[in-house]
Amino acid sequence: MNLRNILMDIHALEEDLIFFENKYGVRSETFYAVYSMGEEPEDDNWVLDFGEWGSVYKTWLVRQAEYRNEVQRIQQQTLTLNGLIQVIQSPVTQPIPA
Repeated sequence: MNLRNILMDIHALEEDLIFFENKYGVRSETFYAVYSMGEEPEDDNWVLDFGEWGSVYKTWLVRQAEYRNEVQRIQQQTLTLNGLIQVIQSPVTQPIPA
């Protein structure tokens, strides 16, 4: 997955996170801190939402880390913002090593 695809994923995931944050009135990081410790929703109707929200947030965290790692890798080759942007916008970008 290249940097552009990672960024597109991050934006799509953030749209989902904003949906849940607006629906429940809680920031995702606050929700996830409690949910990941095993707290279950009070309302049975929230179970599916909480499961999806937790999964989306966890994926968002992974994509954020992938983005940071890939930017650091590219910045080792080019130390300027212009250089970074040119690499990202080039038709062929280097995939993240597996």
